[in-house]
Amino acid sequence: MSTATLQATRIENITRTYQMGDQAVHALDGVSATFEPGSFWAIMGASGSGKSTLLNILGCLDRPTSGRYLLGGNDTRTQSDDALSDIRLKYLGFIFQSFNLIAQLTVEENIQLPLYYLGWHPDRARQRAGELARRVGLGERLHHRPSELSGGQQQRVAIARALANDPVMLLADEPTGNLDSATGKEIMDMLGDLNAQGKTIIMVTHEPEIANIAKHRIVMRDGRIASAGEGRL
Repeated sequence: MSTATLQATRIENITRTYQMGDQAVHALDGVSATFEPGSFWAIMGASGSGKSTLLNILGCLDRPTSGRYLLGGNDTRTQSDDALSDIRLKYLGFIFQSFNLIAQLTVEENIQLPLYYLGWHPDRARQRAGELARRVGLGERLHHRPSELSGGQQQRVAIARALANDPVMLLADEPTGNLDSATGKEIMDMLGDLNAQGKTIIMVTHEPEIANIAKHRIVMRDGRIASAGEGRL
C-alpha cells in the first residue's frame, strides 16, 4: 500500500448479493468505476439503489460477492479480515451522518482514537489532535465532550478524527444529513477545502445542492450506475 497515494482506486464489475430467506437481493449488479487521486465524487440515488452498499465496499466494511476492488493497486479480495481492518485504519477516513463520536471521550480523545490503534506515542497523538482541532476551528474545545457541542461542532470533530491518520481517501455518508442548511454549508465548504488540498473524497448524499459541491457524480438505480460524469445537476 506504499504507493496508494499515487494510484487510482478502481472497482471492476462489482456485485453484492444478500440472501433474504429464500430470496436473493442484488444490491449491486456489475458496477465499475475509477476514482482518480484528488477527485471529489458524490454518489446519489433513491433508497435501495445501492449507494450505501457501494460506499461500504469502498470503505472495506463489506466485501463484494464478485468483481474486483483495487485500492492503491492492491486487490482487496486477497486480503484477510485483519488485513482489511488494517487498511481501514491506515488509509481510509470515515465521516458519518450520525457523527459516531464516543460520548464519554473528550474532543481531544475522540480525535486521537485512530492514533491509539495505530500505536502512536500519547504525546505525539495529543499534538496531532490539537493541530486537527485547531484546523477545524475547535482548538478551544479540546476538553469538551460531544454532549457539550452543537451538531456542526460534532461533525467537525468527526472530520478531524477522519483526518488523524492522514488518509488516502475520505468516505462520507450523508455528512450534512443531521445539520441545518447553514451548518451543512460550512461542513461542505470544509470538505471542498480538503479536496482542494488533494484529498480524495467520495460522498453519499440525496441532496442535489450538496452533490453540486463535488466535481464528479454517480447516480445509482437498482444496483447499477444509471449515469456518471462531471458537471452540476
